[in-house]
Amino acid sequence: MITVFGSIGLDLTGTVPRLPGPGETVLGGTFASAPGAKGANQALAARRAGSDVRLVCAIGNDAFGAQAMALLADGGVDLTHMRRVDQPTAIAMIYVDAQGENAIAVLPGANATHTAQDADRAIGLMQRGEILLLQQEITQAATDRALDLARERGMISVLNTAPFLESTPALAGKASILVANETEFALLCNGETEPLEGLMRDWARGHAQTLIVTLGKAGARAATADGGFISVPALPVTPIDTVGAGDTFCGYLAAGLDAGLDLEAAMRRAAVAASLACTRPGAQPAIPTAAEVAVALG
Repeated sequence: MITVFGSIGLDLTGTVPRLPGPGETVLGGTFASAPGAKGANQALAARRAGSDVRLVCAIGNDAFGAQAMALLADGGVDLTHMRRVDQPTAIAMIYVDAQGENAIAVLPGANATHTAQDADRAIGLMQRGEILLLQQEITQAATDRALDLARERGMISVLNTAPFLESTPALAGKASILVANETEFALLCNGETEPLEGLMRDWARGHAQTLIVTLGKAGARAATADGGFISVPALPVTPIDTVGAGDTFCGYLAAGLDAGLDLEAAMRRAAVAASLACTRPGAQPAIPTAAEVAVALG
């Protein structure tokens, strides 16, 4: 069982020929709304990968809330521990350009109501050795508490450093497994980017954790506390929309580990799933099924 303690919301996505600069208006094309937010995306990815998944989250008593839950409920994610609160459901406003790159603004709403007590509740549902999957779209106090409790009680915590916050460096070392993209990892290293392998090895040893850095079309790399280093390729694709790729990677990674795969095999499967997610628009609608990933893996 994987427990995701994190965000849920609705994505409002518009396509544009290019991302607008400050003060600029760009005439766009299509518009779509779809369930989203990093916690919910990762929960659905882990579920489509084959794991049993519960999502501990908060949602508003509004029309957007029902839309935000739709694919999770249809996909079999356990939503019985979701809180309804007197705040708007979270909204992400997304622009996607002709090359599949995106710019996102998140209005947190109900996701900002999480407290340390919610972390206690989430960890209280888990057994020793189970996987806790975290992001940074709820309050950092709640995430911090969850990381501390997971370590104390013998759970495997996976922390995704997106979106990167001022307080991220203070939390990053508490996770069993840290997942960052290349930009986020550079921020953890005071802007340094090279040599990537050396920086990753130093971080993993210094924090006694496994570090995974995702590299887009270059795949992903991992450094372990015992000095191991892993590199897995992405699947060559023509991207349409990259917005859900990172969340797909994290969900599939957690599911692979939950299924007993070793780190390299779990990363390889996650990288292929993330690549496939780039070939479709949206976040949750783009997450591939386990069967589709198996075919792509050959």
